[in-house]
Amino acid sequence: MVAPKKRLGRNVLGTELQPCSFDPMTGYYRDGCCRMIAGDVGLHLVCIRATAEFLTFSAAAGNDLSTPVPQFEFPGLKPGDQWCLCATRWKEALEAEMAPPVVLEATHVSVLEFVDLEDLQAHAVSV
Repeated sequence: MVAPKKRLGRNVLGTELQPCSFDPMTGYYRDGCCRMIAGDVGLHLVCIRATAEFLTFSAAAGNDLSTPVPQFEFPGLKPGDQWCLCATRWKEALEAEMAPPVVLEATHVSVLEFVDLEDLQAHAVSV
């Protein structure tokens, strides 16, 4: 018997949420998905594709995403890596005109409580 597929929720396009990244392994529970999880106060819901400019911006804003933190299973990001980013950090980057590209299919629908779909679409990249 095959185990039933775990439902991850919906993405901002209204379809089934797709994984963001398995290398590096992302998501609040390091399961590859930017899904809504009880206890995730940071709301890691936006699947981004890191750019050098965004990583520099994020570090200057107090969230160094480039330096590895092994005790939290965090490898450190490099340009091109996909990662589940906090909804408020993406909005902050958008307002500073430093928003990284977004993978819409892997971005949880709940992020629409913080940012407009049109803004996400303006920064969309293909999977």
